[in-house]
Amino acid sequence: MCLIAFAYNVHPACPLVLIANRDEFHARPAAPLGPWDEHPDILGGRDLQAGGGWLAIDRRRPRLAAVTNVREALPPPPARSRGDLVRGFLAGDDLAVAFAELRRVDGNDYGPFNLLLWDGEDLIVATNRLKPRWETVEPGVHGLSNGSFDQPWPKTRRLTAALGNWLDSAVGRASSPDDAVDLEPLYAALADEHQPADSELPDTGMGIERERMLSSAFIKLHGYGTRASQIVMLGRDGRTLFAERRFGADGDLIGEARVVVDRS
Repeated sequence: MCLIAFAYNVHPACPLVLIANRDEFHARPAAPLGPWDEHPDILGGRDLQAGGGWLAIDRRRPRLAAVTNVREALPPPPARSRGDLVRGFLAGDDLAVAFAELRRVDGNDYGPFNLLLWDGEDLIVATNRLKPRWETVEPGVHGLSNGSFDQPWPKTRRLTAALGNWLDSAVGRASSPDDAVDLEPLYAALADEHQPADSELPDTGMGIERERMLSSAFIKLHGYGTRASQIVMLGRDGRTLFAERRFGADGDLIGEARVVVDRS
């Protein structure tokens, strides 16, 4: 998962509304949105190479986890997959704060990451760059990409603005986590291929050409790009909507799913 915008305690019906793009090599095998075989209460896509995930929820309990990588010119070789963080939180019983606190001990065993955790009470962002640490998320509309939490990269600003506009609209305010909700404005924001001016781009030590190639919300490169766009609406009434669109190497839509979970 490489770009996330989310609204925490902003929407009248949902404590958490999240939209995200997963960028990855197209050759890396992945399963679409669905229950995990060995953990059927976990719902999300699945990395079939390392066995973890990038964004998933618990169908029985109010829990969500999402992870992004942190972009570095020469990251150290990871001992453990970042996707294990998503699996570990959702398959376990630790509260978000407790799980994040444990990552202060072993966080450097993973590749550079940002980790978003929700346990129904607290929303936490953890990272292992520049050192393992975590913080509580305040209510509002936030963005998380491949830099620091709420770092105003152009694509992060555009996606959070689009989410904020949807939340402010009559359609957004009236939406609830069910099959009838119109998600097209959010999918359109996730499909944004706008590339900002060079002067707006971050400098992560990878060179201006690569910064340009990775600067849009939706990425289409040879062998690499946006593999999935996902939307999660976690309702106060116990219902959760999880929707996904999947894309091939040319950026064309190759699959779509929409699941409504009712914990009430």
